[in-house]
Amino acid sequence: MSTGTTAVWGRVQQQDFRGRVRGALLGGAIGDALGAGVSGLTLEAIRAAHGVDGVADFVPVHGRRGAVTAVTQLTLFTVDGLIRAQVRRDTGAWHPPTDVHRAHLRWAATQSAWGPDERRKDNGWLAREEWLYTRRAPTRECLVGFGDATMGTLAVPKNPAARDSAALTRSTPFGLLVGWEPQLVLQLAVECAAHTHGHATAQLAAGALAVMVHGLARGETLDGSVQHALALLAGRPGNEQVTEALRQALGSVRQGIPGPALIEALGDTDSAEEVLAVALYCALVGEDVRHGLRLAVNHSGPSAATGAVCGALLGALHGETALPPAWLAELEGRSTLLELSDDFAMEMTQGPALHSPTAVAPGWLARYPRD
Repeated sequence: MSTGTTAVWGRVQQQDFRGRVRGALLGGAIGDALGAGVSGLTLEAIRAAHGVDGVADFVPVHGRRGAVTAVTQLTLFTVDGLIRAQVRRDTGAWHPPTDVHRAHLRWAATQSAWGPDERRKDNGWLAREEWLYTRRAPTRECLVGFGDATMGTLAVPKNPAARDSAALTRSTPFGLLVGWEPQLVLQLAVECAAHTHGHATAQLAAGALAVMVHGLARGETLDGSVQHALALLAGRPGNEQVTEALRQALGSVRQGIPGPALIEALGDTDSAEEVLAVALYCALVGEDVRHGLRLAVNHSGPSAATGAVCGALLGALHGETALPPAWLAELEGRSTLLELSDDFAMEMTQGPALHSPTAVAPGWLARYPRD
């Protein structure tokens, strides 16, 4: 499988890519945090608590404003796993789904341990971040899927009937592998979704998001990236629900002034295809990042999930400088998100300068061990 970036990256290209990586990961976390305080509430309950326009800013949840949920935690560990896969490639061990799975097992440890295990030198730096050792509404599917060391596969997935959005919401990072071909990005996201979700709709929704982010990270328009995803989905068994959801989201753009009624017509459950459709619609019709995210969380559906996916799309599209500064300032884990984003961008653009089959920068290997 030849997937590595072989082109020489110019300085402007590197800066643009880093801005989109930061945008996608920080934007997803902002959307997650904005929706976390109202997730699970009906639109009527949101309006009763926050006024007729709904929630317009972070509200306290998990003991603070700007708190993220397991959606962002898992996304961080997805990025960690992808960097580790690239570093391990020098050894001849090249199987990214395994490295991503190992990273998610490190996330699972944060859900039961009191804090980092300093004896585990193979954990790398992310698993030593103490703020991650807290439960933030993880789904049963993720806790069960990563509850033991057995890796779910497409042939034998964990939770065979699961079609909720928890695999979708952690799949943004796959799309940031801009040196890969889109069909391989789709396949990797699908295979990693099977670690916790067996339903084809959950898997293909994750794959579709990855392809859309991939297009945006390469400079495509949002509409163009959706068309690319639809074309790749067309050949996959079981694509009908995801394909129809994406088409409905595109069609809704022309149906009137954006608002909760149009959003909830696309779906108000936590099924993967409905979360993807709502997030895409809000990203398409949002006047800017702030407007798009407010649309994405003010409805009766799973606001943290739809906010996270919408934020990732808008962040990848516009880059980090389009994100609202006041929200960034209060975002939990911002320094960790920035550090990991920049490490990912550095690995993807300058990996050969950091490691090779014969040499490796010791500081990099301490951060991302090959074990």
